[in-house]
Amino acid sequence: MNLIVAVDKNWAIGKDNRLLVQIPADMKSFRKQTVGKVIVMGRRTLESFPGGVPLRDRQNIVLTKQEKYQGKGALMVHSLEALLEELKKYPSEDIYVIGGDSVYKQLLSYCDTAYVTKIDFAYEADAYFPNLDALPEWEITEESEEQTYFDLEYYFLKYEKKSVREKTADF
Repeated sequence: MNLIVAVDKNWAIGKDNRLLVQIPADMKSFRKQTVGKVIVMGRRTLESFPGGVPLRDRQNIVLTKQEKYQGKGALMVHSLEALLEELKKYPSEDIYVIGGDSVYKQLLSYCDTAYVTKIDFAYEADAYFPNLDALPEWEITEESEEQTYFDLEYYFLKYEKKSVREKTADF
């Protein structure tokens, strides 16, 4: 399973249920990675989309504790166990966790690849992603050249879990 996220230099991801910044190349990369795939998110992430409408051309799955919550066109699951059972229907490499912070934290241990847009700026934030650089089981396996958007510098990074890389290296 994969996850995809844009973080600032402090691993912040949002403020007031909004992204910290919208970088067109990051949005394009997100779309390219996730179209035709399964995306997993929390209720508040779904609500942050324009009109609260699921993203087109993707299977949208929303993890929410609110049993009566109805997401327009998204599949609702109400527990981690129910989500994991639903995800068995799809190839692991086609699943992308897209947020928010509590969903990332709940599913990080189930993921083996993380696509991170790392922005070299510190924003005021109230939502954070776990610092993969501080977790010994994660390592950067791909890194783009420096990108810029106006005065912002950022990088596209691919992190992989070492245990997964070691297993595939054995074959």
